[in-house]
Amino acid sequence: MTANPHRFENKIAVVTGGVRGIGAAIVRRFLTEGAVVHVLDLNQPGPDEFGAGDSVIFHSGDVSDGQQVDTFFKDVIRDHGRVDILVNNAGIVRDHVIWKMSERDFDDVIAVNLKGAWLMCRAAAPLLRKQNSGRIVNIASRAWLGNFGQSNYSASKGGLISLTRVLALELARYNVTVNAVAPGLIDTPLTRGLGETIFQKLVAAQPGKKPGTVDDVAAAVLFLASDEARFINGQVLHVDGGKSIGATVV
Repeated sequence: MTANPHRFENKIAVVTGGVRGIGAAIVRRFLTEGAVVHVLDLNQPGPDEFGAGDSVIFHSGDVSDGQQVDTFFKDVIRDHGRVDILVNNAGIVRDHVIWKMSERDFDDVIAVNLKGAWLMCRAAAPLLRKQNSGRIVNIASRAWLGNFGQSNYSASKGGLISLTRVLALELARYNVTVNAVAPGLIDTPLTRGLGETIFQKLVAAQPGKKPGTVDDVAAAVLFLASDEARFINGQVLHVDGGKSIGATVV
């Protein structure tokens, strides 16, 4: 999909975990299409990494901390008076088979991936209701269907999809849509960090024998955040090259 420099003009977007990987691609695409973007992330970008001047504002904060989340939204409202789009992208992984997974590994993943999104939505919902408009897009994962060694991560993403469906029902009457994007194998530094052998095995298991890109995910997110998707609500859009359909012949 070709970028439209005016599609999100005068829109205020919030993106969590927007400094790296998929989140950074989402931020860049919003900036390209005219939005002002507030990013909440524990990491900070390098100097001039996004090169968008006053159109992108970075806030250091932890999405799993309710007080920090509330402070973040107060800052956004102070600066702009509204929030039009919320993208919950922040997430972590702590993979192990269950008999090797610590309670801390489970708690940390649920706290960031699920509770963090819930806290962001809880803070945003009153603002979107008052405006009688808005979009929420949650970044889930194909792993919600189940992945070996990811009982914590898969549970967090399954919970995020359930949260998406509930909020779609609760906010629909206020002209707010809530949807999820579920990426599959995406070529990022994180997946490359698994090692070339493992990465190529994952690629071989793909129906199309190739990974997706961060821009593939960003395009799906911006579609769901746009006016074109105004009658799409409570849905999960898999961006996984067909992997979620089922097994394939290698």
